[in-house]
Amino acid sequence: MAEAEREAAPSAEPQHQLSSSAGGPGDSQPVTRAEASEERTAAGGATRSPLGAVSVETSPEQFRVRRFFVLRPGTLNQAIKDIEALVDKEVDGSIHSIWLLAEVDHWNNEKERVVLITENSLLVFKYDFVMFSCDQIQRIPLNFVDRISHGTFSFPKRSLLTREGEGMRIFWDRLREPSFTSRWNPFATDFPFITFTYHPVRNISDTFAALCDIQNFREQLRDAAQKVHAMKPVPGKANGVLVLNQQIHIEAYVGLMSFLGNQNKLGYCMARGNIGF
Repeated sequence: MAEAEREAAPSAEPQHQLSSSAGGPGDSQPVTRAEASEERTAAGGATRSPLGAVSVETSPEQFRVRRFFVLRPGTLNQAIKDIEALVDKEVDGSIHSIWLLAEVDHWNNEKERVVLITENSLLVFKYDFVMFSCDQIQRIPLNFVDRISHGTFSFPKRSLLTREGEGMRIFWDRLREPSFTSRWNPFATDFPFITFTYHPVRNISDTFAALCDIQNFREQLRDAAQKVHAMKPVPGKANGVLVLNQQIHIEAYVGLMSFLGNQNKLGYCMARGNIGF
């Protein structure tokens, strides 16, 4: 009778660690607070998030969340590397922290964003996690930021739209109001404010929870802006940042485009069937 032999080969687990080139020991950088690791189980082949330990579940919600390309191994590391290379050290200064947020425009459309707080600027990047390219950069000088409001979202009384959760809005020109044309133009970008809310992957791990923490982001932004206001005051502009706890009003009524887009997460880089959008 032949004796059966079994061979067991140890498998190496690849590990990914986020890195940021900026900030000193005193800076709070959610990106570098935890190491990222990818683990595969031999039996089921299930994966964990590349940015922290995540319990493997088969619920529809977990399956939907894992379709975000930002969770793919090494994707966020590459995005941060590409984005850091675009920071102008002479204009922006050193990088203080990096965040993963969702922008909400004036028509209630959600859009995936990577946000940097630097020594002198607030940088908002539209990054393509599929093609690994930066499609758009918005630079907001911190000494122009004059007001930050945070709270739940609100809509006009006759609006058909709703939005749960909380957000924050950053203003940099309190004397300028959006024109009527801009309010009704879904592609307008000349608004003197920008609105953020939580990214859908914030609950996937503790590391992503820190990376998407709007409250911590708001506090760091306020402190950074206050510092720049004192060092580089703008002539004719009141110094300091006013922080208000109030509703974030979105003046949109029907919003069929935003309803379809937000339901299908069209503003995010996700796997959609056999194709990526």
